[in-house]
Amino acid sequence: MQRGSDRLSVHRDDEMKHELQGLLRSGHPTRVEEWHDPEPVADDDPEVAGGPVTPGRSGVSLEAVRLELARVLGRGPFPATAGELAGVLRDGHAPDTFVQAVEALPREQRFANVQQLAEALTEGRSGGDG
Repeated sequence: MQRGSDRLSVHRDDEMKHELQGLLRSGHPTRVEEWHDPEPVADDDPEVAGGPVTPGRSGVSLEAVRLELARVLGRGPFPATAGELAGVLRDGHAPDTFVQAVEALPREQRFANVQQLAEALTEGRSGGDG
């Protein structure tokens, strides 16, 4: 059933189906030139190998949490309370899991740097200089 909103012509659509037929049947790329194939994912990439970095998830390292926090926060907002940092994370479009984890900390708890905040998030301890 044609709805008239196709981006491609019927002929181009058939060509694309024919091009993908080998891949769909074999389950692996069928091109002769290796440079045509997409690059494989890196096994040591923490966001790809283990899923997104989430402070409360088991197996997430302190370094991964600290790196993600530093990417959004930078050096500017320190020292600051957990409440202030939650606002900065929200304004910096940080993942919701980070904003929620920081909001779950005591709002008046102060952090001198990203390291203290990451420790508080990964270890569940108070980590601030109160």
